[in-house]
Amino acid sequence: MSRENVRFNYVIGDVQGCFEALKALLKAIQFDADQDYIWFAGDLVARGENSVGALRFIKKLCERGCAATVLGNHDLNLLAVARGIKKLKDKDHIDDVIHALESDELIDWLRKQPLCLFPNPQTILTHAGIPNIWDAEQTAVLAKEVETVLADDDFDVLDSFLKEMYGAEPALWEDNLQGNARRRCITNYLTRMRLTDAQGRLEFSFKDALDEPMPEGFQPWFEFESKTAQTHQIIFGHWAALQGKSISSQIQNVDGGCVWGHQLIAYRLEDKEIFKVDNPVM
Repeated sequence: MSRENVRFNYVIGDVQGCFEALKALLKAIQFDADQDYIWFAGDLVARGENSVGALRFIKKLCERGCAATVLGNHDLNLLAVARGIKKLKDKDHIDDVIHALESDELIDWLRKQPLCLFPNPQTILTHAGIPNIWDAEQTAVLAKEVETVLADDDFDVLDSFLKEMYGAEPALWEDNLQGNARRRCITNYLTRMRLTDAQGRLEFSFKDALDEPMPEGFQPWFEFESKTAQTHQIIFGHWAALQGKSISSQIQNVDGGCVWGHQLIAYRLEDKEIFKVDNPVM
């Protein structure tokens, strides 16, 4: 499908393996694969009832040319588990992907997905958001640095990064960062960020709602004047406690906390209308 012929563009928040909710949402928006386009905000898999079903389905939509996705922290966790870098946790319901007959194919496809997308020239999508210190162009360039390693044909290159992907340091971006420390910092901003300070320093302990006490000196990343928001609308998922909150005309969350018994959200770019469905299996 030509991008010029699209009727509606929808951004869908964290699916997290909630396949039944995804099907219900697509029915609610009357999604037509021949006319509409879906942009997924990452975390396709993890703690829902059917990670492998959701992943298979989204992969087919993308290969058909009517969808695209960014990677979230849970998608990266799946890559690390699949490569034997990290142990599978009971709360992460991704064993169905690991043990699927086409597991290698699914994992190989997933690792080649981007961390940053532009649904249109005025809109940028990442899983967790964009720190106030980066503009849109810088964000895309830095995301590409990580994407290139994840998609490398040499699995030693991939595994080297996955082994060092986890960690809270460096917590503050510096242009002179090198190697996997640099890539880890980029990954943390784009897939794990919630709070920062005014300089962009990351804080990882806070996951609650906006009315809860926050560590001193830190605020939600979108509370600081954003270079990117001056030129683009930022759409992000990741923060379930936000419940799909419209932060401003330039910043929109799409994580409705579906996997926690709440809702799966689709945000229509053409008119900024929000569609929600309850999780039918909760």
